[in-house]
Amino acid sequence: MYKRQTVSDLAARGPGEAWATGYEHATDGLRPMLYRWDGRAWSRDTTFPGAGELGWLGKVQFVGEEVWIFHNRVGLGEILRRSAGGGWSAVPLPQTLWVHQDFAAVAGAAWVVGEDDTGLKVLRYDGSGWTTQSTPDGVLYLMGITARTAADAWAWADTSTGTTVLRWDGTVWRDAKVPLPSNANVHTVILERSGRVTIGGSQYTDGVARTYLMTWNGHAWRTTHPPLGDTHTEAMVRGPDGTLWLPVRSDRAFQSKYARVDGSRTAFSYGPERTNAIDVKPRALAKAGSALLSFGTVEIYGSGPNLMSERLGG
Repeated sequence: MYKRQTVSDLAARGPGEAWATGYEHATDGLRPMLYRWDGRAWSRDTTFPGAGELGWLGKVQFVGEEVWIFHNRVGLGEILRRSAGGGWSAVPLPQTLWVHQDFAAVAGAAWVVGEDDTGLKVLRYDGSGWTTQSTPDGVLYLMGITARTAADAWAWADTSTGTTVLRWDGTVWRDAKVPLPSNANVHTVILERSGRVTIGGSQYTDGVARTYLMTWNGHAWRTTHPPLGDTHTEAMVRGPDGTLWLPVRSDRAFQSKYARVDGSRTAFSYGPERTNAIDVKPRALAKAGSALLSFGTVEIYGSGPNLMSERLGG
């Protein structure tokens, strides 16, 4: 009997190293799942602390020469860290959260956002210890967080007045004053070293969702509505060609489908044909040198979903 597998995240340092995280649905609960790409093939890693225990793996990021992964280990949160030499260590959270919403890590800092029985919690790690951070009044919970540096982090929040984007300036969290479309939510925020910021989400009009993208060029925000229907943009990345790429719902059962958004132009392409496939679902994308790497699941007729990976270019 097959085990259903769920992909959480994918990160690549270049063409020769990538990590994919997720979990398996076992009879006794969720089990963490970690795979490594060495430039030639994927292999499963079971050497990290808690690999044989109940739990799941979330976001994975490269921090300097290390790999950092959020790990829910038997209900408790921790950050897994893999050194350049291949050894694993774990940094436990300072308190128990009953919801772990998101994780972000950069050189000199990491954040975990979630909730406990008293409400919203924003926990920040500075390399030696943890602090609890306050958010502006009216913030109910944070749906996601990302960071460019230890003094520049962004989060998207549900507030008493709707969805809001927050920004950490190294001292305090403030409303970033992003002019989001009316009746919109946020799926992802992409921060780039150049200063460019890209936001993806859905806008609801008469109960119908359509995808929107917003880009900050250093001077102003520009909003577009590419022909993506109600595609969820959580897996969107800036590709090696400088354009935005994201998986979309495919109209071919035996092939995945991707959208390439370049300003006002949107083009679609398909992944390789897969014999007897009835559902191909890329779940996460990552730029891997001059290639675009995809990780997800494929369901073959007569069997359950299996993990799959695809590569474009490189």
